[in-house]
Amino acid sequence: MITRTLGPILSEKARLFPIVSVTGPRQSGKTTLCKQVFSEYIYYNLEAPETFQMIMSNPRGFLSGKSGVVLDEIQKAPELFSYLQVISDEQEKPGQFIISGSQNFLLQDRISQTLAGRVYNARLLPPDLIEIANSLTLQVNPDYYMFRGFYPRVIAQELPPSDFYPQYIQTYVERDVRDVLRIGNLALFQRFMRVLAGRAGKLINLSEIGNQVGVDHKTIRSWISILEASYLVFFLQPFERNFNKRIIKTPKIYFYDTGILCSLLNIQNEESLMQHWARGEVFENLVIANYQKCNLHQGIYRQLYFWRDQSGNEIDCIYESDGKIHATEIKSAASFSTEFLKHLKYFRKLSNDTDVKLSLVYGGNENWETADGIEIKSWKRL
Repeated sequence: MITRTLGPILSEKARLFPIVSVTGPRQSGKTTLCKQVFSEYIYYNLEAPETFQMIMSNPRGFLSGKSGVVLDEIQKAPELFSYLQVISDEQEKPGQFIISGSQNFLLQDRISQTLAGRVYNARLLPPDLIEIANSLTLQVNPDYYMFRGFYPRVIAQELPPSDFYPQYIQTYVERDVRDVLRIGNLALFQRFMRVLAGRAGKLINLSEIGNQVGVDHKTIRSWISILEASYLVFFLQPFERNFNKRIIKTPKIYFYDTGILCSLLNIQNEESLMQHWARGEVFENLVIANYQKCNLHQGIYRQLYFWRDQSGNEIDCIYESDGKIHATEIKSAASFSTEFLKHLKYFRKLSNDTDVKLSLVYGGNENWETADGIEIKSWKRL
């Protein structure tokens, strides 16, 4: 069993808000976590036809007077949000309802429009490396996690990735995408996902992807927004502080889970990943997605950036905290080279900021700090 960082945060917020919402991709562990944290609550799954019919036959009568209820897959019954709003206002009790759902592109709009000010929004992604290290023995090779990804059934139950991810992708496309986009050619959408996987860690060009898939750039933008809203992909925006250099202003795209990414790239096993042309991008995706997940699992909504100028100088990940810039370069090699520090040193000189904190994350297992203050981190320290 993997202990989730978000658990204590959910308990705390349920003492403050009448409604707590837990969203995230399918099979990321939302139901398990809600049942663990709120074990004394009554649990209802709206995907069960009999439960759905029982509640929807008289929503107000069913919900009125109740406190301590988990409503799972609530996007199946969007009509309930208005009732939740009214009842939470009438009773004014913290922790009345815990709502959970996977189709975030349907669920989040309802939460924002109807429950604003009454709900704490939490996001649960597949486990991050901190959660893995705290619950299981951490493997010595990053390729193990790059290929397997982090979905609980794959990690904790050791389900073969080649069995899990193709079925996961197929189910996602057939259930969620069809519900929202109403497209007839689902194979075309899957082709789009495979093309997008080949762009992971790269600058996004909608027209180029559209030409390769065979649709226009507006369609590609719409399709990416669906993947983004359902927590399959996310963007890193360029860091635009003016250093008197022309900088690239196009965002980069990443997948939240490298298991899905490897499956879309048709990587069949760990050994083939080690020789694959995209291994460096998959490793970079592993690191940046882990930063993103750790933030969300701790209830931190911190924007991550990258930086690149038109001369090709680049920093893979940047964020700001307490007025300081934290800049990280990412290299998949297992052996360290001083050449890896070139862009970090250039960035420090260009920024002219003595408070900038520089680090390198690489595929090896040792950690140390250089004489000029650059922290060298093993991927295990993420």
